[in-house]
Amino acid sequence: MATLADYGPEVRAEVKQVREVVARLHEQLIKWNLVVWTAGNVSQRLHTADLMVIKPSGVRYEYLTPGSMVVCDLDGNVVDGTEAPSSDTASHAYIYRNMPNVYGVVHTHSTYATAWAATGQNIPCGLTMMGDEFGGPVPVGPFRLIGSEAIGKGVVETLKKYPKSPAVLMQNHGPFTIGKDAEAAVKAAAMTEEVAHTMWAARQLGDIIEIPQADIDKLNDRYQNVYGQH
Repeated sequence: MATLADYGPEVRAEVKQVREVVARLHEQLIKWNLVVWTAGNVSQRLHTADLMVIKPSGVRYEYLTPGSMVVCDLDGNVVDGTEAPSSDTASHAYIYRNMPNVYGVVHTHSTYATAWAATGQNIPCGLTMMGDEFGGPVPVGPFRLIGSEAIGKGVVETLKKYPKSPAVLMQNHGPFTIGKDAEAAVKAAAMTEEVAHTMWAARQLGDIIEIPQADIDKLNDRYQNVYGQH
């Protein structure tokens, strides 16, 4: 089994940098009320090697440091770290192997997004910000048991049907989000919880007015290609 010492200095330098990024981003999950206790995890894939950095399993967020982050290969095998990796490691690895443009994955149990997942419902696209960020509804994926790559398979299968969405709500479990890096995936997780909460509130007031797909496409194109700094 390979260890980090088997990799060159460029890889080891990126591992150090990504460990710092991933450790810091777990603080954002707490800031945006996306996790409780030890639930949830962030990972980021390296550009210099087929490796990823992920949260250790069952460790409280206030104890996380760059050094406690675990380095794994894209089959989920530990390459460096003193802790056992997240129980979702195999699923993160599966997503990276099968979605080559994805370099960040996040899983949370945020309250409102998980409520939609518990009822097996897509979050309907009733907000322009959903058109912007998700390109349509936030889809629900299939029920899968934890501990293998089965959840990752469900994420990939679902997002192939919703290629503009960076989020999927795994039924009876919670949201998984993807991005060009871990920060983008954390942003998608925060946005998922925001729209889940708002759409839940809208349902209490009446029927949600869904935006036509042609307008969603225009919103998404503007947000992805015009909005912000380029």
